[in-house]
Amino acid sequence: MEKRFEIKSGLQGETLVRKGLHRKRVTSDQIRITPDLNVIKIGGHAAIDYGREVMYPLIEELGELSKKHQMLVVTGGGGRVRHIMDVGMDLGMPTGVLAELSAKISEQNAIMVSILLSKYNGVRIHTGDLLELPSLLKLGMLPVMHGTPPYGLYEHPAKSGSIPPHRTDTGAFLIAEVMGAKNCIIGKNVNGLYMQDPVTHPDAEFIKEITASELLEMNLENLVIEPMVVELLKDAAHVKEVKIINCHIKGNIEKALQGKNAGTIIRA
Repeated sequence: MEKRFEIKSGLQGETLVRKGLHRKRVTSDQIRITPDLNVIKIGGHAAIDYGREVMYPLIEELGELSKKHQMLVVTGGGGRVRHIMDVGMDLGMPTGVLAELSAKISEQNAIMVSILLSKYNGVRIHTGDLLELPSLLKLGMLPVMHGTPPYGLYEHPAKSGSIPPHRTDTGAFLIAEVMGAKNCIIGKNVNGLYMQDPVTHPDAEFIKEITASELLEMNLENLVIEPMVVELLKDAAHVKEVKIINCHIKGNIEKALQGKNAGTIIRA
């Protein structure tokens, strides 16, 4: 008679939601797949929508820096995402559908940026190609991908309204976290975080450095970075800080790559 064997597991009989289990297993170290990787988010609204005046110098800067640093360029959506969201919300589309629609826009930007970076070995990759990054980087490639997280129709419900909470800043952060990246740099069209919107309040107080918890407690009306990034930063295993820089100013990306504060640093 054949005997039946049970698969032995440290999680055998567990529900996976017991708090004591989580505390017990938290000591396990996670592998850093690409510990020298620098994830650089280039916003659609922040840079790409400005066209060649901003993008051509930025592309040249990114390309030259890629010769000395391992980099993954992540693109945002920009004005076209705002347009499709406006139309979708007016038509009563659910949050998951809005997430599906917005992903198509940031993907278009990834295609354009990868082509602009082609002379620097720029190559457009998809979400499913992330585990190929170590090989691509060793081959001297400069990978470019869009930043919308692949929740799609499974996007989390928004706390208020219907705008998807996980957008391209969040996607860049999640990529940096899962790959165990060295840096997560978010490029914007302002110098960093302010107590108020610097466009409407030119004298707004600048925030050079702050912790995630402090920033959440402030409950600011208008953040230049997606609030979900700040929420996730508190519990991250690898990414312990997010750098926000003005990518219109040449040299800021290099400073951030070198560990300098070229804008605002949000620490876990």
